[in-house]
Amino acid sequence: MAALIDYRGKSPQKTPFGIPLITAKVVKGGHINEPDEFIAADAFDAWMRRGMPEPGDVVMTTEAPLGEVAQLDGRRVALAQRLITLRGKSGFLDNTYLKYLMQSAFVQDQILARATGTTVLGIRQSELRRIHLCVPPISEQIAIAGILASLDRKIDLNRRMNETLESMARAIFKSWFVDFDPVRAKAEGRQPVGMDAETAALFPAGFTSSPAGHIPSGWRPCKWGDLATLEYGKSLRTYSDNGGSYRVYGTNGPIGWHSEPLCPRPGIIIGRKGAYRGVHFSSAPFFVIDTAFYLNPKLDLDLIWAFYEILALDINGMDSGSAIPSTSRDDFYALPVTLPSSGVVRALGQLIRPLFKKREANDSEAVTLAALRDALLPKLLSGEIRVRDAKVTVEAAL
Repeated sequence: MAALIDYRGKSPQKTPFGIPLITAKVVKGGHINEPDEFIAADAFDAWMRRGMPEPGDVVMTTEAPLGEVAQLDGRRVALAQRLITLRGKSGFLDNTYLKYLMQSAFVQDQILARATGTTVLGIRQSELRRIHLCVPPISEQIAIAGILASLDRKIDLNRRMNETLESMARAIFKSWFVDFDPVRAKAEGRQPVGMDAETAALFPAGFTSSPAGHIPSGWRPCKWGDLATLEYGKSLRTYSDNGGSYRVYGTNGPIGWHSEPLCPRPGIIIGRKGAYRGVHFSSAPFFVIDTAFYLNPKLDLDLIWAFYEILALDINGMDSGSAIPSTSRDDFYALPVTLPSSGVVRALGQLIRPLFKKREANDSEAVTLAALRDALLPKLLSGEIRVRDAKVTVEAAL
């Protein structure tokens, strides 16, 4: 029914560049995230001697984590340990249908039931081969896969649009507050590129010396402790995974929903504990658990400017020295920052805020589409809903 290639074994020799290595940690949520590890091109054939991956192959993690599933595209990649490849028999089992089938509760429940281990769950190849699959006629498999894939394509399009919007926002911030392009242009008697006269008038036409080096005239060198405090989040016993009034943030971003906010306004969340601690922005009131801080401004700041300034900091380097890496508030307060004029800060917010709103709309639509996909999958597999009816529902959602 399906060929199975098991890549478990010793780790390959990593290189700084070369052929991307797909590891278990980058297979998540039905997708393969951008790999950050590689093997040498001349080692590819030797490493992949158990079987060459082909476009359309389904990969599944066998432990740490168990049961994450995705599908390979046409890129040349190597597969690391803790992964297996599944390939449907031609004319009998469609690979894209197989991907969705492996993600279904029907199969995932079987995987968990056959897994072993206490600290780390894993599944043996012999147990995996005993998993039961629901295999309708190939034409119906292709139709089901096509319906679900159309939702995933829209979700992926939204994700790529958001990446573009974020790149635009970062480019604007860098131009204004890192490279000082508008100030340099005015100092040379030029009109800043791509900027209207009203916004250009907010920037000075030269630089001044300061302890932080040459900064735009009239901007003020200070420290983060002059601008804001970091407030502790609070422990939260329960929160919802599937919607609520206020987002709950932890060290690495949103983790759920809660009925009440901790911060009653939009704000910035900074990870407090853990090896990796991120910086996040919420455009609505939110809750923060005790593994993160939230920023409490002392001045009337546009927080979008503050967010991008903090993103540029090495938050993960501010360790307090405890056994568990933890962001040091004192280190944060001592960091230097150049405070622009209030007019420039407001102008940045007015320019970037619509990008934020578009990203949020894309994220919200993606959540809705993912919920529809997940609801349709078991109904299509069981025959509870007919393919043509599901197609109508999906077309209306898209």
